[in-house]
Amino acid sequence: MKKLNGIRLKHRKNTEDFKTVQLPLPKKVIFPMSMHMGAPCTPLVKVGDVVKVGDKIGDCENAFSVPIHSSVSGTVAAVSDYINAMGNKCKCVEIETDGLQTLSESINPPVITDKLSFINAVRESGVCGLGGAGFPTHIKLNPKNEIDTLIINAAECEPYITSDYREMIENTDDVLNGIEFLRNMLGIKQIKIAVEANKPQAIKNFQELTKNDSTVSIVELPSIYPQGAEKVIIYNSTKRIVEEGTIPADIGVIVINVSTVAFIYRYIQTGMPFITRRVTVDGNAVKNPKNVFIPVGTPIVEVLNFCNAEIDNLKVVLTGGPMMGMCVHDINMPILKTTNALLAFNRYDDKKTSACIRCGRCAAVCPFNLIPAEIEKAYKTRDIEDLKSLKVNLCMNCGSCTYVCPANRKLAETNQLAKTILPRN
Repeated sequence: MKKLNGIRLKHRKNTEDFKTVQLPLPKKVIFPMSMHMGAPCTPLVKVGDVVKVGDKIGDCENAFSVPIHSSVSGTVAAVSDYINAMGNKCKCVEIETDGLQTLSESINPPVITDKLSFINAVRESGVCGLGGAGFPTHIKLNPKNEIDTLIINAAECEPYITSDYREMIENTDDVLNGIEFLRNMLGIKQIKIAVEANKPQAIKNFQELTKNDSTVSIVELPSIYPQGAEKVIIYNSTKRIVEEGTIPADIGVIVINVSTVAFIYRYIQTGMPFITRRVTVDGNAVKNPKNVFIPVGTPIVEVLNFCNAEIDNLKVVLTGGPMMGMCVHDINMPILKTTNALLAFNRYDDKKTSACIRCGRCAAVCPFNLIPAEIEKAYKTRDIEDLKSLKVNLCMNCGSCTYVCPANRKLAETNQLAKTILPRN
């Protein structure tokens, strides 16, 4: 059975057997009002306000957004401007913790009577896609088209990251109960749990617990990056193709991250909004790699210190994996809802770029058969028609082309820049 192109990476799953531990409560937390794809929130609190764990501190009237809740109890110390890793500005709320972790009176299991109340509850939980992109989950779960297949994305294909794996091992029942809840609420007939082959224990657990359910199948995928990308996992699990300009729902599919589905089940039971993130902390500058439960908003430096990182010898810090993660320009920046990994390195090899040798390796590994070398050429000449014909908008910035390029050309970066010069529809 044909699979899409990709590359084989060293897994470096150093923390896969490390049970998740709790980070000590930080002295302060910082909540940017933009933590997900979509419209930023507006602060609902002001300096001096006392907040409790689970209180809503930011929200937005735009449907394509999710609210933000406090992960701590304490006092609002500042409401100010914040520059995120992409250079965009939004408001942020800084809270000084009181150490009490007093729970908000608003925390109650949601009342769910039908699909609409379920979708509203998911929005109120504040959850967004936890695989990295941060797409508002309530939007994904409420498509206009009829859905026949739900794919649980448990691939976790980037090196180092094991946070989803630990969810599967530590909270297997939450994952399966969450799947059952979604199936009943959305009327989905077919469930596929897609897991990379380098997670045999998770595969075994799921196979054993679903063996009597003919509607659930465990799809064991080759450990080839970028297996966890949405369009890739859809094709490799169902052979359906998400065409350019369409979304998975157009072909009857919803893809949801395994940690997201487990959280939804817990929220339905408890009413506790999304305020804590399991994060893999690793890299050669980290002396004690761990999987850590971290209050959303915690400064990165607090996490690095907890894992005995070489703070004075850091060269690169990434949120996310080494292929698609974001560089951190200030370790006082906070852990966000979408932060699934924190990687710190004491070495950085900035390789010299040379001329393209026309070897074709970039095209050979692209999952969507793009030709990055030609896209680079069209971008340099600002040839809009060529960029369109080369389908640059299909690029998902997986970085495979850059990784294999013997000339060390920044092809994935150029692809993203090329998208910005195309006219918007």
